Amino acid sequence: MAKAAGPAVVRERVRAFALALPGAVEEFPWGESVIKVNKKVFVFLGVDDGSHPLGITLKLTDPEAHAHALTSPGAKPAGYGLGKSGWVQVPLEEPDAPPAELLCDWAEESYRVIAPKKLIAELDGV
Repeated sequence: MAKAAGPAVVRERVRAFALALPGAVEEFPWGESVIKVNKKVFVFLGVDDGSHPLGITLKLTDPEAHAHALTSPGAKPAGYGLGKSGWVQVPLEEPDAPPAELLCDWAEESYRVIAPKKLIAELDGV
């Protein structure tokens, strides 16, 4: 069985996937990496300087995806009241943390919630 990718590798794969979505850009407010579309954040990647455990925060409004994300080891509704609107914080350094493929699916889900219809149509090849 293949060894699971380390947290930094998983974080970078999700970052690269999110940045490949139509109109996505990376910015560093508060010194943390965020991926935005249409000036709105759809993925919080935090810092990768070792000062905090690696994790990803995404907006998941689909009840099934949201519930699934919350079953990840150490996952919790995001702070600052963001959890009330569907944001979930998923740690990457926990044993059995979600694989990059699943996190990329969730990043796309988060993108679809935030992105304008025009960019979603572009993503879907419409």
